[in-house]
Amino acid sequence: MLRIAIALQNDYADWEPALLMAATRYWLDCEVVTASPDGKPVVSMGGLKVTPDSGFDAIDAEQFDALIIPGGYAWEKGVAFDLTALATEFRDKGKVLGGICAAASALAATGVLDGVAHTGNSLASHQKYPGYRGEAHYIDKPQAVSDRKIVTAAGSSPDTFTIEVLKALDLYGPEAEAELAAFGAEHRR
Repeated sequence: MLRIAIALQNDYADWEPALLMAATRYWLDCEVVTASPDGKPVVSMGGLKVTPDSGFDAIDAEQFDALIIPGGYAWEKGVAFDLTALATEFRDKGKVLGGICAAASALAATGVLDGVAHTGNSLASHQKYPGYRGEAHYIDKPQAVSDRKIVTAAGSSPDTFTIEVLKALDLYGPEAEAELAAFGAEHRR
Protein backbone atom coordinates (compact mmCIF):
# COMPACT_ATOMS: atom_id res chain seq x y z
CA MET A 1 0.00 0.00 0.00
CA LEU A 2 1.39 3.38 -1.00
CA ARG A 3 1.77 5.93 1.79
CA ILE A 4 1.31 9.65 1.22
CA ALA A 5 2.19 12.33 3.77
CA ILE A 6 0.25 15.60 3.66
CA ALA A 7 2.12 18.43 5.40
CA LEU A 8 -0.44 20.78 6.95
CA GLN A 9 0.04 23.96 8.92
CA ASN A 10 -2.28 26.67 10.13
CA ASP A 11 -4.00 28.61 7.35
CA TYR A 12 -3.38 25.88 4.75
CA ALA A 13 -5.56 26.01 1.64
CA ASP A 14 -7.95 23.14 2.39
CA TRP A 15 -9.19 22.72 -1.19
CA GLU A 16 -5.72 22.13 -2.63
CA PRO A 17 -5.00 18.60 -1.28
CA ALA A 18 -8.65 17.52 -0.88
CA LEU A 19 -9.21 15.87 -4.27
CA LEU A 20 -5.85 14.10 -4.12
CA MET A 21 -6.55 12.84 -0.60
CA ALA A 22 -10.00 11.53 -1.54
CA ALA A 23 -8.82 9.92 -4.78
CA THR A 24 -5.86 8.14 -3.22
CA ARG A 25 -7.62 7.06 -0.04
CA TYR A 26 -11.07 6.20 -1.32
CA TRP A 27 -10.57 5.03 -4.91
CA LEU A 28 -6.97 3.85 -4.97
CA ASP A 29 -6.55 2.33 -1.48
CA CYS A 30 -3.53 4.36 -0.39
CA GLU A 31 -2.72 5.35 3.17
CA VAL A 32 -2.95 9.12 3.59
CA VAL A 33 -1.21 10.49 6.69
CA THR A 34 -1.65 14.09 7.76
CA ALA A 35 1.02 15.87 9.76
CA SER A 36 1.50 19.30 11.28
CA PRO A 37 4.72 20.93 12.49
CA ASP A 38 4.23 19.73 16.08
CA GLY A 39 1.46 17.16 15.67
CA LYS A 40 -1.10 19.55 17.14
CA PRO A 41 -4.39 20.47 15.45
CA VAL A 42 -4.36 23.06 12.67
CA VAL A 43 -7.07 25.26 11.17
CA SER A 44 -7.36 25.74 7.42
CA MET A 45 -8.14 28.96 5.58
CA GLY A 46 -11.75 27.77 5.39
CA GLY A 47 -11.94 27.07 9.12
CA LEU A 48 -11.59 23.28 8.87
CA LYS A 49 -10.07 22.02 12.12
CA VAL A 50 -7.81 19.02 11.55
CA THR A 51 -6.17 16.84 14.16
CA PRO A 52 -3.20 15.38 12.27
CA ASP A 53 -1.92 11.86 12.56
CA SER A 54 1.59 13.01 13.52
CA GLY A 55 4.14 15.78 13.58
CA PHE A 56 6.51 16.62 10.75
CA ASP A 57 9.28 14.82 12.66
CA ALA A 58 7.53 11.50 11.89
CA ILE A 59 7.66 12.06 8.13
CA ASP A 60 10.52 9.98 6.77
CA ALA A 61 11.10 9.47 3.05
CA GLU A 62 11.99 5.84 3.76
CA GLN A 63 8.45 5.24 5.04
CA PHE A 64 6.45 7.33 2.54
CA ASP A 65 6.05 7.35 -1.22
CA ALA A 66 5.10 11.02 -1.46
CA LEU A 67 5.17 14.29 0.43
CA ILE A 68 2.43 16.73 -0.56
CA ILE A 69 2.46 20.32 0.65
CA PRO A 70 -0.63 22.48 0.16
CA GLY A 71 -0.26 26.23 0.03
CA GLY A 72 -1.92 28.79 2.25
CA TYR A 73 -1.36 32.04 4.06
CA ALA A 74 1.33 30.85 6.47
CA TRP A 75 3.98 31.94 3.94
CA GLU A 76 2.41 35.35 3.38
CA LYS A 77 2.23 35.83 7.15
CA GLY A 78 5.87 34.81 7.53
CA VAL A 79 5.06 31.96 9.93
CA ALA A 80 5.42 28.94 7.63
CA PHE A 81 7.41 25.95 8.75
CA ASP A 82 10.74 25.57 6.95
CA LEU A 83 10.26 22.43 4.86
CA THR A 84 13.73 22.48 3.27
CA ALA A 85 15.02 19.34 4.99
CA LEU A 86 11.89 17.30 4.22
CA ALA A 87 11.64 18.50 0.62
CA THR A 88 15.31 17.79 -0.01
CA GLU A 89 15.08 14.34 1.57
CA PHE A 90 12.11 13.33 -0.62
CA ARG A 91 13.79 14.68 -3.76
CA ASP A 92 17.11 13.02 -2.96
CA LYS A 93 15.43 9.65 -2.34
CA GLY A 94 13.52 9.86 -5.63
CA LYS A 95 10.15 10.07 -3.92
CA VAL A 96 7.22 12.11 -5.18
CA LEU A 97 7.26 15.68 -3.90
CA GLY A 98 4.35 18.02 -4.57
CA GLY A 99 3.79 21.68 -3.82
CA ILE A 100 0.78 23.72 -4.85
CA CYS A 101 0.18 27.48 -4.62
CA ALA A 102 2.39 29.13 -2.01
CA ALA A 103 3.94 25.73 -1.29
CA ALA A 104 5.30 25.63 -4.85
CA SER A 105 7.08 28.89 -4.06
CA ALA A 106 8.26 27.42 -0.77
CA LEU A 107 9.76 24.55 -2.75
CA ALA A 108 11.42 27.14 -4.98
CA ALA A 109 13.02 28.61 -1.87
CA THR A 110 14.52 25.22 -0.94
CA GLY A 111 16.34 24.85 -4.25
CA VAL A 112 14.60 21.60 -5.23
CA LEU A 113 13.02 23.28 -8.27
CA ASP A 114 16.23 24.79 -9.64
CA GLY A 115 16.87 21.99 -12.15
CA VAL A 116 13.36 20.73 -12.97
CA ALA A 117 10.42 22.04 -14.97
CA HIS A 118 7.93 23.62 -12.60
CA THR A 119 5.16 26.16 -12.22
CA GLY A 120 3.26 27.91 -9.43
CA ASN A 121 1.10 30.94 -8.85
CA SER A 122 3.62 33.08 -10.73
CA LEU A 123 7.31 33.38 -11.42
CA ALA A 124 7.30 36.55 -9.30
CA SER A 125 6.04 34.56 -6.29
CA HIS A 126 9.05 32.23 -6.62
CA GLN A 127 11.47 35.12 -7.14
CA LYS A 128 10.55 36.56 -3.73
CA TYR A 129 12.89 33.92 -2.33
CA PRO A 130 16.53 34.98 -2.75
CA GLY A 131 17.79 31.39 -3.02
CA TYR A 132 15.61 30.55 -6.02
CA ARG A 133 17.65 29.81 -9.16
CA GLY A 134 15.10 27.97 -11.31
CA GLU A 135 13.80 30.78 -13.51
CA ALA A 136 14.97 29.02 -16.69
CA HIS A 137 12.80 26.01 -15.81
CA TYR A 138 9.64 27.91 -14.86
CA ILE A 139 6.62 27.17 -17.09
CA ASP A 140 3.86 29.76 -17.01
CA LYS A 141 0.68 27.73 -17.47
CA PRO A 142 -2.52 27.09 -15.53
CA GLN A 143 -2.07 23.29 -15.30
CA ALA A 144 0.23 21.39 -12.99
CA VAL A 145 3.76 20.55 -14.11
CA SER A 146 5.60 17.34 -13.24
CA ASP A 147 9.28 16.62 -13.78
CA ARG A 148 11.33 13.86 -12.18
CA LYS A 149 8.65 13.16 -9.55
CA ILE A 150 8.39 16.81 -8.49
CA VAL A 151 4.90 18.19 -9.06
CA THR A 152 3.97 21.86 -8.83
CA ALA A 153 0.81 23.82 -9.55
CA ALA A 154 -0.94 27.12 -9.03
CA GLY A 155 -3.58 27.16 -6.32
CA SER A 156 -6.24 27.27 -9.02
CA SER A 157 -5.25 23.81 -10.34
CA PRO A 158 -5.95 21.19 -7.68
CA ASP A 159 -7.47 18.89 -10.32
CA THR A 160 -4.42 18.78 -12.60
CA PHE A 161 -2.18 18.70 -9.51
CA THR A 162 -4.00 15.55 -8.41
CA ILE A 163 -3.64 13.96 -11.85
CA GLU A 164 0.09 14.72 -12.06
CA VAL A 165 0.74 13.40 -8.55
CA LEU A 166 -1.15 10.21 -9.42
CA LYS A 167 0.93 9.86 -12.60
CA ALA A 168 4.15 10.38 -10.64
CA LEU A 169 3.03 7.62 -8.25
CA ASP A 170 2.12 5.33 -11.18
CA LEU A 171 -1.51 5.35 -10.02
CA TYR A 172 -3.11 7.07 -12.98
CA GLY A 173 -4.74 4.13 -14.69
CA PRO A 174 -8.21 3.70 -16.18
CA GLU A 175 -9.99 3.70 -12.80
CA ALA A 176 -8.41 6.96 -11.65
CA GLU A 177 -8.88 8.54 -15.07
CA ALA A 178 -12.57 7.59 -15.13
CA GLU A 179 -13.25 8.84 -11.60
CA LEU A 180 -11.43 12.12 -12.13
CA ALA A 181 -12.97 12.70 -15.55
CA ALA A 182 -16.43 12.24 -14.04
CA PHE A 183 -15.51 14.55 -11.16
CA GLY A 184 -14.21 17.20 -13.56
CA ALA A 185 -17.26 16.99 -15.81
CA GLU A 186 -19.76 17.37 -13.01
CA HIS A 187 -17.86 20.30 -11.47
CA ARG A 188 -17.49 22.28 -14.69
CA ARG A 189 -21.20 22.57 -15.55
